[in-house]
Amino acid sequence: MHPRWRVLSLVAFLAAGCEDRPSQPSPKEQAEGYYVKGNTEYLSGKFEDALTSFNTMKELSPDDPRLPAAIGEVYLSMGRLNEASAQFELALKRDSKRSTNWSRLGFIHAQLGRTDEARSALSKALALHPKDFNALEQLAEIHVKRGEKGEAVKHFALAAEACPDASKTPLVLRAVDVLTDDGRHAEALLLLGEWTGKGVRTPELLTALGDEQVRAGQLLLAAASYREAASGSPKDPTLWELVGEIYTKLDKPTEALAAYRESLRVKERAIIHVAMARLHLGRNERKAAEEELGRALESVSGSDIRELAELADLLSTFDRKPDALRILSSLSAEPDHAKDLSLQLRTAALAQELKDEATVRTVCERIASSGVKLKKCP
Repeated sequence: MHPRWRVLSLVAFLAAGCEDRPSQPSPKEQAEGYYVKGNTEYLSGKFEDALTSFNTMKELSPDDPRLPAAIGEVYLSMGRLNEASAQFELALKRDSKRSTNWSRLGFIHAQLGRTDEARSALSKALALHPKDFNALEQLAEIHVKRGEKGEAVKHFALAAEACPDASKTPLVLRAVDVLTDDGRHAEALLLLGEWTGKGVRTPELLTALGDEQVRAGQLLLAAASYREAASGSPKDPTLWELVGEIYTKLDKPTEALAAYRESLRVKERAIIHVAMARLHLGRNERKAAEEELGRALESVSGSDIRELAELADLLSTFDRKPDALRILSSLSAEPDHAKDLSLQLRTAALAQELKDEATVRTVCERIASSGVKLKKCP
């Protein structure tokens, strides 16, 4: 056939096809469309729109077994727990083998204070799906409320084993909190070592590990943990500060100064310059210490009580006690610090040393008005 006639025949065929009109979707197809639409709206946080879509779906396919659970999820996200509970009860009547329905119902019962009902529902969820990490986590929280701390730690760990990688750290830290609140720091250290050994080396978990290593006196190990945490959390200057503090305590000034410089790369802070100045003074490097004092004065925020108190101490060390007193007087006069007895006495003592009787009198009157009775002030 000549190419021209072949093209004309194809055009004629397509034109004939265009005369057919697409058929209307069936009620089942429409219902499926509203189900997809409702889920999309739910995931976008448009809860009212999602309810509208699911209710339209209900009119088209009232017996769809997925519908009550979908509506229940929306109510749960809206905090409408009783309505969510009713929907998941209905979902279980339609599909009692779906573990998530039992898990959600258990969570809702727990939030409403129905502990026995919650445990029963969660146990059924886990019988159907032993690695339902949501059910395991909620069961752990119930154990915490009942004072069953060993079981709580066990179930938090099981939940961490079963959940996606992104959710492991919060669950491990929750188990650590249960242990440390109970004074079981050695077990917390072992648990953190176990999970970081498994490759869960997030900044949060490494920081918690460092904290427990410090408590156990494992300072070099703690410094290594904080360093790794700092490398994974480049916007947090306090982790490098902790490394610097450890090396200072270990009398390793070179390493401490290097860590403090890394902290300053993240954020300029007066407290770090003060720490560096003290290290330089300890090495008889007075000029370097004075330079750090100058940088501290340039970068002081004026809102951090620890920073200002440390700066006042450093000024006193450099025999700039009037400047130190101005900082302490300003701090101690703030209403939030009126009951800080240590700060008040420190201010009064320095004022007395400088023979500033007016400031001594003001501070001592402030202490008395706070309800503290002293034999002598300062």
